[in-house]
Amino acid sequence: MKLTMLGTGNALVTKCYNTCFVFSENNQYFLVDGGGGNTILQQLEKARINWMDIKDIFVTHKHIDHLLGVIWMIRMIAQYMNQGSYVGDARIYAHQELIETIEEIVKLVLNKKQAQMLHQRIHMISVEDGQTLSIIGHDVTFFDIHSTKDKQFGFSMQVNDQKITCCGDEPYNPKNQIYVENSVWLLHEAFCLYSQVDIFHPYEKHHSTVKDACQLAQSLNIQNLILYHTEDHNIENRQSLYIQEGQNYFQGNIWVPYDLDIIELKKINES
Repeated sequence: MKLTMLGTGNALVTKCYNTCFVFSENNQYFLVDGGGGNTILQQLEKARINWMDIKDIFVTHKHIDHLLGVIWMIRMIAQYMNQGSYVGDARIYAHQELIETIEEIVKLVLNKKQAQMLHQRIHMISVEDGQTLSIIGHDVTFFDIHSTKDKQFGFSMQVNDQKITCCGDEPYNPKNQIYVENSVWLLHEAFCLYSQVDIFHPYEKHHSTVKDACQLAQSLNIQNLILYHTEDHNIENRQSLYIQEGQNYFQGNIWVPYDLDIIELKKINES
């Protein structure tokens, strides 16, 4: 299983793309969010992932830095379906409120012929808290992250004997301990360094710092922690600075990827 980080930044970044990523295995692809625009297509091209090979897309929540890239994906998929160039069907997973939002946006911004692909070959699949579905050959369990802003879902994926969990773009909620605890890989937001709280004010935005995410990972027996959805003011040194601060609070492996970085999702003791 590979994880390709198409984007790693928060909503206001300009030096990287908004957070979205792709899981891939055996020529199957699972896209999580789409960032804020059609740059999703450029990022996929740079990553050498053919967007037409992506059949499964999960949207965590309705914020524009996660949703609008998915609208572009739907537009491209629908257009090429109508041209006879897109093989097979596509599936969009989201909670029911977000499904309705996506459907409304599609009706407003795409032409009738493209919009008609919804529910014909682009299947809108509503997910519920605790529901498990098979995606790219693995069990994926979705969960409500209990957002303090807009309704948002994360998920936990079982890949062989390891658990890979994504908490969305807000801090972990203890109500989700069953999904997050003992994950071999945890994807968690880290808006900024704890030492820069007074500069970026993450708590006012309902986000975490590197310190917060690392303390959480340590308490939940996480082996590998991937930090994303960050600021980009010192992006050249972001990786080294975040790891340096995080190592004070977490004994596992800390990953601070840049856009287009690929992470091989293996256990720590695997070569």
